[in-house]
Amino acid sequence: MNRDLKQAEKNGFEHFMLKEIHEQPQVLWDTLCDRISDNGAGVLFNEVNLTPEEIKKIKKIHITACGTAYHAGLAGKHYIERLARLPVEVEIASEFRYRQPIIEPGTLVMVISQSGETADTLAALREAKRLGPRVIAVTNVAGSTMSREADDMIYTVAGPEVAIASTKAYTAQLMLMALFALYLAVGRGTIGPLEMQEILSAMKELPPKAQRVLDNTNGLKELAGEFAGRPGVFFTGRCLDYAVAMEGTLKLKETTYIHAEAIATGELRHGPMALIEDKVPIVALATQKDLLERMVINIQELVTRGARAEVVAMEGFEALEKVAGRVFYIPKTHPFLAPMLAVIPLQLLAYYTAVAKGLEVDSPRNLTKSVSTE
Repeated sequence: MNRDLKQAEKNGFEHFMLKEIHEQPQVLWDTLCDRISDNGAGVLFNEVNLTPEEIKKIKKIHITACGTAYHAGLAGKHYIERLARLPVEVEIASEFRYRQPIIEPGTLVMVISQSGETADTLAALREAKRLGPRVIAVTNVAGSTMSREADDMIYTVAGPEVAIASTKAYTAQLMLMALFALYLAVGRGTIGPLEMQEILSAMKELPPKAQRVLDNTNGLKELAGEFAGRPGVFFTGRCLDYAVAMEGTLKLKETTYIHAEAIATGELRHGPMALIEDKVPIVALATQKDLLERMVINIQELVTRGARAEVVAMEGFEALEKVAGRVFYIPKTHPFLAPMLAVIPLQLLAYYTAVAKGLEVDSPRNLTKSVSTE
């Protein structure tokens, strides 16, 4: 492709990854608008066409995916279990087909893939179909193999994603999984109109709040410069924050080639604390108010052992400033929706670290956009 033409497609951004990170406010809005009912009081999934009676018959949901989509599935588990009160099992697609999964009557299977062509996830879809449950594919590419072979297809409307490291497709998947959890909750009668409106109203505020995160990146470039010289970084969080920590870890690994590991904060004392020594960099997520007190204690434990903790937190959690090196605040939002904002600083951190190292950001070594072989 002509260099000038390719640069024009980036809309003035240095790399496609940065452009796609900055497209996320619009992607969140587009995903939401596609799903809100005309009166603004409900959620639409007409292409799935599950009746309330069929929703009530669902006993369990299996979500299977790879990489970034798997991390979206982990967040989806929290959304569905908390709102629809359905048990959810999330599994890496490359493991699903080989472990003889137990699929009982009343099980719904969801496969998630940005391209709709991911070989491991497609194999999991086919194994699920062989076992008999209804299979829903969540994909960003209409007409993909998964969209054709699944019983139902949900489209994430993220638009083309060029950079190998997925960013806007992930946030679209998060929004869609939260909306699908609301859809199931209505069908099961596990959510009232007031709570529904509270969450929908918070969703409508997400796009401008995501833009606020993008407009306030003070300190991230400086931190990225420090991380560029580090051999490894730990990420940590609890519950939903742990799912986001896993995605932040993946972004740093695939774009910077720095070893990164996500550890559930409660597991630090069960072995990983032995790895903490002087100046070990930690990125902690703290966006859930009910876990704030515990996170402050845990971060303090890390700091007293020599670690330097950088924290992504919800506005209003100033108690973290006493124990953290830096705190990067996201605007206050409903705790279920925090991942859609909290992941943005992690994406930018990975991007700026790769730039600081002089790496090819859009095309990391040994990686392809769509993994087409098992």
